Amino acid sequence: MAKILIVEDNPKNRDMLSRRLIKRGYEIVMAEDGQEGIDMTKSEMPDLILLDMSLPVIDGWGVAKHLKGDDATKHIPIIALTAHAMAGDREKTLEAGCDEYDTKPIRLPQLLEKMEKLLNS
Repeated sequence: MAKILIVEDNPKNRDMLSRRLIKRGYEIVMAEDGQEGIDMTKSEMPDLILLDMSLPVIDGWGVAKHLKGDDATKHIPIIALTAHAMAGDREKTLEAGCDEYDTKPIRLPQLLEKMEKLLNS
């Protein structure tokens, strides 16, 4: 099954999402801030990244730009997870290099559909 990197600074969100994805058979690795997300991507080479945009150290936009600018990691799909749901926020995440966008609170069926689409493309 696919390896998913969850980059999320909120422990409750990280725990809830990881448990729900593990139940569905995904292998989960986690990072708590943007720099750790970059480091974990390079060491774990996940199949997909779920990236919170409001992170300490390096925000999600910076993480996405860094990973998409690196030949070793640019192929890994990134789904932005954010409470930012204002006009233009989706476009901002896509411009940073994210492949997809989903708002919090997470609606798991919708997120799983986006994940499967990216993992199977």
